[in-house]
Amino acid sequence: MDSDIYQLHADMCKVFSNATRLKLLNLLRDGEGHSVSEMQKSTGLGQANLSQHLGIMRQRGILLHERKGRNVLYRISNPKITDAFDIIRSVLTDSINARERILHESR
Repeated sequence: MDSDIYQLHADMCKVFSNATRLKLLNLLRDGEGHSVSEMQKSTGLGQANLSQHLGIMRQRGILLHERKGRNVLYRISNPKITDAFDIIRSVLTDSINARERILHESR
């Protein structure tokens, strides 16, 4: 049982280990559904590359999708995913600020 949850956790974290997928998470954080064409315009990614990343994120349970007419709209499946994104970003910002402070003090 524990090994299953660890594997699921690791699989979900793979989304957070890719800069392109992080950009997509940030784009989708508003909770609104976004179409592939909207995301292409915002990210500059090609359709095939974008679809590959969206597929990975859907497989990991990060994104939901629904068809609206001719478009498929994607959104984040759970607001806690955005919370995790923000926590990791905050830790990184704190780390960068601490390094800058140390560099400034050492001069």
